[in-house]
Amino acid sequence: MQILVVGGAGTIGRPLCAELAVRHRAMTAGRSGGDVAVDITSAESIEQMYRRVGRLDACICVAASGALDRFAELTEAALLENMRGKLFGQINLVLIGQRYLADNGSFTLTSGIFADEAWPGVTGGAVISGGLHSFVLSAAIELPRGLRINAVSPTMVADSIENFGRLFPGMKSVSMDRLIGAYVDCVEGSGTGGIVKAYG
Repeated sequence: MQILVVGGAGTIGRPLCAELAVRHRAMTAGRSGGDVAVDITSAESIEQMYRRVGRLDACICVAASGALDRFAELTEAALLENMRGKLFGQINLVLIGQRYLADNGSFTLTSGIFADEAWPGVTGGAVISGGLHSFVLSAAIELPRGLRINAVSPTMVADSIENFGRLFPGMKSVSMDRLIGAYVDCVEGSGTGGIVKAYG
């Protein structure tokens, strides 16, 4: 299969691409590097990306992350800015990409544990992940030509504990190997409309 990994140069993207490359052709896309440039906050940039890469069997997004926030100071403008990449960007990868993926191709998006577990300082992240879950469920019954869609919803990755563990004390982590396996299963499997909860 020919697979595009948006965010392929990141913490999850690098080992994911290495695993996919064992059996498939994996290409990377990102704002500052990769085989093709893309800014997922821009629908025009996403369209240009798909035109440049040509035929694809799968698109995986592990790009963009939600910002931390303070609930007492949270505003509509801050929420909308937070949603531009991780929510609307990933949605646009599907809405635009449905015209470019090969028959029976697949999309795999990335949400997060805050859709299901409340933590302080991540209201935006919770809204984004919950919205992605709802989008995946709806898109799964509407996508044409046998196209599939799933989301991987990770907790904190074990490889990131040193950098982010202090922000979420007591949160369980998920191993990188298990997380990569979840993405690979979404691409190589046959399911659609799934929310794979990699919560440790």
